[in-house]
Amino acid sequence: MHLVGEQENVFTQFGLPGKPGGDQFWAAVETPATVPARDGSGGWATLFLWRGSPASVEFESWSAPVPLRRWSDTDCWFAEVRMPARLRVTYRILSDDVAYADPFNPVGAGGDRSIAATPDAPAQPHWPVLAATDVLPLPRVRVRMTGGRLGGRRTVRVHPVGGGGPVVLLLDGDDWLYLHPAMTAFDSAVAGGDMPPVTLVFLPAKDRDAEFGCGPELWEAVRGELLPLVAESGVPADPDRLVVAGQSLGGLSALYAALEFPDLVSRVACQSGAFWWTPDAVGSADPLGGPVGGVIAARLRERPDLSGLRVAFDVGEHETRMLPHCELTETLTEQAGAAVRVSRSPSGHDRAGWRHALLRDVAWALS
Repeated sequence: MHLVGEQENVFTQFGLPGKPGGDQFWAAVETPATVPARDGSGGWATLFLWRGSPASVEFESWSAPVPLRRWSDTDCWFAEVRMPARLRVTYRILSDDVAYADPFNPVGAGGDRSIAATPDAPAQPHWPVLAATDVLPLPRVRVRMTGGRLGGRRTVRVHPVGGGGPVVLLLDGDDWLYLHPAMTAFDSAVAGGDMPPVTLVFLPAKDRDAEFGCGPELWEAVRGELLPLVAESGVPADPDRLVVAGQSLGGLSALYAALEFPDLVSRVACQSGAFWWTPDAVGSADPLGGPVGGVIAARLRERPDLSGLRVAFDVGEHETRMLPHCELTETLTEQAGAAVRVSRSPSGHDRAGWRHALLRDVAWALS
């Protein structure tokens, strides 16, 4: 990624009329606006705009923050950013140490984030376009985990889709409740016949590093505390066909559970699993610089019998340093006898890119 140099009225190539910073100009703005990169690389030039004070664009993982430049003496601040082919990315505008969703972008992700996609990024069926100001619907049923193996209190939302069915445990559940409308997307996918009825269980994390490391406490709590609470909730749910869906450290934890709790977890949808993880890597200066595949690869080299496991792996095609860790884990899992599906999303380490894989891979795990 790099900035493109300022040109005489850089905005004309994006179809913006009138004098930059004038009324006609602002009335026509809808950004990010994207045109093919002029260097013939197959990438894109993407325009971000902000009105008012100095600001920068902060991307979820794909790029370092990009400062916006002021156009002459106007209130128009802009950056023309080079993006590669096939990219979907979450971003926000930082101004005066406050984060904002892009006011010119109708596609939001929570109250202070927006989503940009290059024109060649595949569509994401079933995920509605929601503005940052929209309030996402929440499941009516709640169960409360108190004390137990994980300690503290947490509220877990439960939602039967299409009447309910196999339990789909969504790790980092609050992200799928408040940033990305998973409830609505699963409702749409089931209604459209793209997956069977399921029961969603949104499990929030309180301390991701502690809970999603390769340790038994989380999965002992799921088996001994959470699933009995779901069974008592009155919502139709089949825990015997449990699917665990996790991203990053959550994906690591999901595969760990399949290895160490095979009676509990036999279906996994894993996006960008943090398979670099070792106890020494956590908090180190270069956590991805350790042994390829981390402790999970070491465990898989023991060749456990995974013939009863179905696991779908997905990782962003722009996650360059993650790919070796994920590729080795995928290979070793299949060699151990699991049914494996492998795909790559047009994204970096970003929930905006994981959304489509989440629906697709849960459906495959249940097929």
